[in-house]
Amino acid sequence: MRIFPGQLSKTAQIELLDELEVLLAQAPFFVPRMPRTGKAFSVRMSNLGTLGWVSDQQKGYRYQPQHPETGKLWPPMPVGLINLWHELTGYHAPPEACLVNYYAPDAKMGLHQDRDEEDLEAPVLSVSLGDRARFRLGGTSRGGKTSSFEISSGDILILEKQSRLAFHGIDKIYPNTSQLLNGYAAFPNGGRVNLTMRRVTKPGDI
Repeated sequence: MRIFPGQLSKTAQIELLDELEVLLAQAPFFVPRMPRTGKAFSVRMSNLGTLGWVSDQQKGYRYQPQHPETGKLWPPMPVGLINLWHELTGYHAPPEACLVNYYAPDAKMGLHQDRDEEDLEAPVLSVSLGDRARFRLGGTSRGGKTSSFEISSGDILILEKQSRLAFHGIDKIYPNTSQLLNGYAAFPNGGRVNLTMRRVTKPGDI
C-alpha cells in the first residue's frame, strides 16, 4: 500500500467538493443493503463513471451503469480525479468507477476486500475529504493480524500488488476534525467523504 499524506491542497479539495455537489444532484446518495440479510449500510453511497458499485438484498454486490433508484446513468468522473489516477498509479487503463462513500459522524465500514472487479491487477485509489478517520488494514485472509492508522482530508491511499486484495475498513470517524464539508447541502452533518476509483473490466474487454 502507498500513502500520499496531504496530496490534495485545501484549494484542490474545495474545488473537488464543488464539482461533487453538482454531480450528486444528478446521482443522489442511496443506502446499500447487505446481500441475504438486507441490513442497511451505515455509509451512504453514490457513483461516478461508466460503472457504479451497488448492493441490495436480492442481487448482492455488483457493478452496473445505472443508479439503482433513479435508473439514470452515473455522471462522469471529474477530470481532476482521472488525472490523479494516471499520475499516481501509472496504470495503463483508465478508471471506470468512482465509488462515493459518505460517512456521517457515526458511520463506519467493516473489514472487507475489493474483489467484485474483473481486473484485479488494477490498483484501487482512495481520496479522503473531511473529518479524520481511523483506517484498518489486514492481510489477504479474514481473521489475520491488522494494523490501524489515521487518515486525514487530502490524503490518498493506493492498494496495489500484494495489498490489492487486503482486507481493510474504517473503524471510526473523528467528528469535527475538519470543517471542509460545512456549508454543502449534500453533507448536512459534516463527516467524511471517500472517493474510491477502480478499474472494473479487463482492458480490451469493452
